[in-house]
Amino acid sequence: MYPRVLINLKEIEKNARKVVEMAGAKGIEVVGVTKVTLGDPRFAETLRKAGIKILGESRIKNVLRMKKAGIDGPFMLLRLPMMSELVEDVKHFDYIMVSDPQVAKKVDEIAKEMKRDVKLIYMIDVGDLREGVWFERAVEEIAQCKGLNIAGVGTNFGCYGGIIPTREKFEVLLDVKEKLEKEYGFNIEIVSGGNTPTLYALERNEIPEGINQLRIGEAIVLGRDITNDRVIEWLSQDTFIIEAEVIEVKEKPSVPVGKRGLDVFGRRVEFVDKGIRKRAICALGEQDIDSRGLIPMNEGIEVLHASSDHIVLDVTEIGDVKIGDVFRFRMTYSCLLKAMTSPFVEKIYEPSP
Repeated sequence: MYPRVLINLKEIEKNARKVVEMAGAKGIEVVGVTKVTLGDPRFAETLRKAGIKILGESRIKNVLRMKKAGIDGPFMLLRLPMMSELVEDVKHFDYIMVSDPQVAKKVDEIAKEMKRDVKLIYMIDVGDLREGVWFERAVEEIAQCKGLNIAGVGTNFGCYGGIIPTREKFEVLLDVKEKLEKEYGFNIEIVSGGNTPTLYALERNEIPEGINQLRIGEAIVLGRDITNDRVIEWLSQDTFIIEAEVIEVKEKPSVPVGKRGLDVFGRRVEFVDKGIRKRAICALGEQDIDSRGLIPMNEGIEVLHASSDHIVLDVTEIGDVKIGDVFRFRMTYSCLLKAMTSPFVEKIYEPSP
């Protein structure tokens, strides 16, 4: 049945092992991010085989799925906790990211009641403008958490503002750590220096001593780094492949004919007039994937546009195409995330674990 995602566990394990080895050579631990697979136990077990101990998740349901399959922690909560879920978070996560003193105090209080050793990672915003206390106020704010189980500080790169990790950004994080320890007596064991974009800095020896943790998802699952706009050459991209079936092949104009407005998603699409072209429609759409993140594996195919259930391809340059043919695509992270979340996309593990 199509569409379906083919998941190559051997290639994923190779990627994870290479990342672990490269980071480990610099004294950096890798947290393996499982959320893109919805916490699939087969994926989590593959990360464990590659030497990853801590699994990073953002949703309790995914952790429960792994625990039910016999995969124990430690688990790290990658998203700031909701007040409405604090009890469940403390019950199921071993590391929790926080960015507010009151939330940190509440988490610590619940952990003590449950007699659980839950370590808090206080997030610091060094410029990407997602979560975290602004770096200039970090020491003052985190100092309010004296006496709590603040085990580390961390930051994020790329996910919101597209900010690229640099030595200067890492130094900001390390400066906060040093001041917390010297001026307030904190014992900061973990300095979590970001996510996949940080690997580029690691390759270039731009990560200063003291950064001892990275949270890696995209590089392991796809061998890509969207923030730095690159394919990671030393990793495999043959990890997750999506297949879609052709349901129509027609020759049509390359520009819509008539008075135009916005598409079904409110987008104004620009079309290039190339004359009459051969177009194939596949049974795959925005409900299943991010069409901007589909990368055709057949040379000569161009992804034109997509609606909810249809994706339109220009197949003029690839010869004979007929209804029932199946095309294969690699994916960007945003595309993979939607494909793995969609119940309409079958997931096939190769080889079967």
